Amino acid sequence: MTAETWIWVAVAVVVLAALAAVGYAVLQQQRRSRLRSRFGPEYERIMAGHENRRAAEQDMIAREQRLAELDIKPLTPQARDGYAARWTEVQERFVDTPGFAVTEADQLVTAVMAERGYPTEDFEQRLADLSVGHAATLDHYRQAHTISGRAAHKEASTEELRQAMVHYRALFEELLAETTTEGRHAR
Repeated sequence: MTAETWIWVAVAVVVLAALAAVGYAVLQQQRRSRLRSRFGPEYERIMAGHENRRAAEQDMIAREQRLAELDIKPLTPQARDGYAARWTEVQERFVDTPGFAVTEADQLVTAVMAERGYPTEDFEQRLADLSVGHAATLDHYRQAHTISGRAAHKEASTEELRQAMVHYRALFEELLAETTTEGRHAR
């Protein structure tokens, strides 16, 4: 080979390497954008909970994979109506027994999650599972759960209990909606 041929080969290798690097960067940015869109406000929370971006993104991908393996399904119209009626009863009981009503709201949200197919044994795992399809209301759930824990020790004011009900309702209504885990309407 001549020197000129070696130069062209070297140029071609450099160009291919540059194209591969650009392609990799574009794919990373697309993945990051997709995860940010999918996890919404939870994206930054998950990022803050990890040492680096790669570990956080791997956690989000693992959450998506775990959720895909679960049998998450929409509620039947009858179940949805039954849960909506129970929610109305819980709200009515709030006037006389706010602490008890908040406990019932927590139990009702958990029951809806279980019927939809979410594992409900561990609170942190519930948060991780819900983060994939319900990130927009997940902070409501966290706040309601915190207040509910304080209410169990009689350390929450009536206003805080009212706020817990509002927070539980945000996730409750979203779970009741007829959607799949991808956020699309079920058929």
